[in-house]
Amino acid sequence: MVSSGRHDPEQASRILDRVLGMVRGGEAEAAYTAHDAALTRFANSQVHQNVVDHDATLRVRLVADGRTGVAITNRLDDTGLRAAIASATAIRDRAARNPETAPLAEGPATEHSLVGWSDATAAADPALRGAGAREVIEAAVAADLEASGAFSTEATTLAIANTRGLRSSGSTTQAKLVTVVMSADGGSGYAQAANADVARVDAAAMGAEAVDRAVRSAGAGDLEPGEYPVLLEPYAVATLVEYTAPISFSALAAQEGRTFMELGQPVMGPNVHIWDDGQDAGGLPSAFDYEGVRKQRVDVVTGGVATGLVHDTKTAMRAGTASTGHALPAPNTWGPIPWNLFVGTGDDQHDALLARLDRGIWVTRFHYVNVVHAKRAILTGMTKDGTFLVEGGRVVRPIRNLRFTQSVPDAFSRIDGISRESRLVAPEYGGINVCAPALLIDRFAFTGATAAEGAA
Repeated sequence: MVSSGRHDPEQASRILDRVLGMVRGGEAEAAYTAHDAALTRFANSQVHQNVVDHDATLRVRLVADGRTGVAITNRLDDTGLRAAIASATAIRDRAARNPETAPLAEGPATEHSLVGWSDATAAADPALRGAGAREVIEAAVAADLEASGAFSTEATTLAIANTRGLRSSGSTTQAKLVTVVMSADGGSGYAQAANADVARVDAAAMGAEAVDRAVRSAGAGDLEPGEYPVLLEPYAVATLVEYTAPISFSALAAQEGRTFMELGQPVMGPNVHIWDDGQDAGGLPSAFDYEGVRKQRVDVVTGGVATGLVHDTKTAMRAGTASTGHALPAPNTWGPIPWNLFVGTGDDQHDALLARLDRGIWVTRFHYVNVVHAKRAILTGMTKDGTFLVEGGRVVRPIRNLRFTQSVPDAFSRIDGISRESRLVAPEYGGINVCAPALLIDRFAFTGATAAEGAA
């Protein structure tokens, strides 16, 4: 169980006041983060580990005459705070002057936000997570399979204040269940669920989904690489968007000339709509970014046309516009990033999309994804946990994993169908969440086979 005191906005506000009151000269930004995370792991169909992490940190950023200094501490008494300020001051005073240093964000003090907060998730304990893990395990054991995975819950409070009068604070929660179910003959099935509210994570459904894919994928055989029509499940679609977003939808990428996004120009098919909305509860929302700026909805692709980019204070200053609330902790080399993305749904039932696949590949998800060419958004990676050959609208056999190398805007220019339903997919290693439907794409490039890897 997390400590509720860590998420007290009044406590956070007092710490920020103390920090800003200690700063002498120049501008200052203080960011307080309290994080309580718990994880229950299971493997070989047994719960084997429960870990809990509690931490609270203070990050201070000092800016003067184009010079910046940053220091971080988790010692939050006056001695620790003074030491952090002294370190940030020394770094700032010795730093080279950067004429493009952005000013601190401006804005009023706002009320504490509970967008994306669930009391049930904050109070989740090992018994609750263990019960969810057992539901997955029982589904696997009943099918003579083995289940592995993790059920995590976390609560975070972020509070930011600066010497320009901005003050933002909010608390969020997240619950995520991930499982891989495997059979002795090479079958492998994956399922994931994420939500701010742990009560909306259906462990039994996740177990049934993973078991179904593991049973279907057993005994996979080879298929020659080439270009095939594909039905991409939401997991696969979300991964493509997740890796495309930071290199393509960021205003910094556009300002540095390394994105395919040309505002006002068609960049994908007319049936593609992609947007970021940090406060939409359909994703994993939060009210403001790491500069304390309120998050705005940004429609990045509308009807296939590039219509928007996400900004932080620095890129907005260059562009003569306002930040959209997509900043990382400044300074950084990444620039602004969309965190809560949505891909528009269509009119098709999932089974109808499968029935329209004359001869092609049904892909559950991708992994080991890397960027090959940033400006063209060419990605490479592997299929995993359920890849199937479809003929005449019917699954004829499982196939071993294939490597893809594909331009995402090119693929999204050839979408023949979009499912009515979408699902939230949380990343396994990063922070970009995507709510995505299934997509039927008429041509997708598979450039290698992995016969030695099998279906695992």
